[in-house]
Formats: sequence, structure tokens, C-alpha cells
Amino acid sequence: MKFKLYAFLTTLLFLSNGYLFGEGEDVLPPPDQSFWQTLVMIGIAFLFFYVILWRPEQKRRKALEDQRSALKKGDRVVAMGIIGTVVRLGEQTVIVKMYDGAKLEFYKAAITDILPEADENDKKVELLSEDQ
Repeated sequence: MKFKLYAFLTTLLFLSNGYLFGEGEDVLPPPDQSFWQTLVMIGIAFLFFYVILWRPEQKRRKALEDQRSALKKGDRVVAMGIIGTVVRLGEQTVIVKMYDGAKLEFYKAAITDILPEADENDKKVELLSEDQ
């Protein structure tokens, strides 16, 4: 039984590879490009993706992480579109006070932007607009 199986598989192997050694129209011509040309094109594609996509994203992510680590009490932040002032900092979370006095707790990773400090003229305009 085993001998018949081995004989069948060996015959099948030789028959399937037989057309590769033949000289006929079935044989494919060698490709025009060499292996090195293909390798160079793949390298250029990787370089393009690194320079255009991956590296700027790494820089942006690092800058945002640096901003998050430099957070301090009193900073104005934007977290998921909500603007507020940092009241308390935790290891992973931040408590932010909203305009109406409500306090929300966010993960530091949810903070998308840190707003610059408003100067005195902006604060006066905000106070005047609140009174009306």
C-alpha cells in the first residue's frame, strides 16, 4: 500500500515538473527587470511612506505627549472638544473644571490640545460678556 502511494506521488512529481524542462511555447521568458531593480523600488516605497507618513506622525505624537506630561494646575485644555481648566492632576487622569463649574475626569490621553494662556484683555472681554 505504501509503495503504491510513494510510486504514485513520485510519478506525479516528475510529470508535473516535466513541462518546466521542455523547450516550447509554454516556457515563460525571463523577466525584464532584475531582482535588484525590484528591491530598489520597494526600498523607495518604504522610504516614501516613512518620510511622508510615519515620521511626521511620530513627531506629532511625541510633541503631544510632551505637552501632556508638562500639564500643570490652571492650564486650559481641550479634551474631546470640551474646553476647561485643569483642577487636579493624577497619574493617568486629569480633573477639568468647565465654564459652568462642573468638574469632569478625563484620561490624559483624551486631551487633544493645550490652549495658550489668555492675556488680561481677553479675560476682561470674557468677564464683560458673562455679565450681559
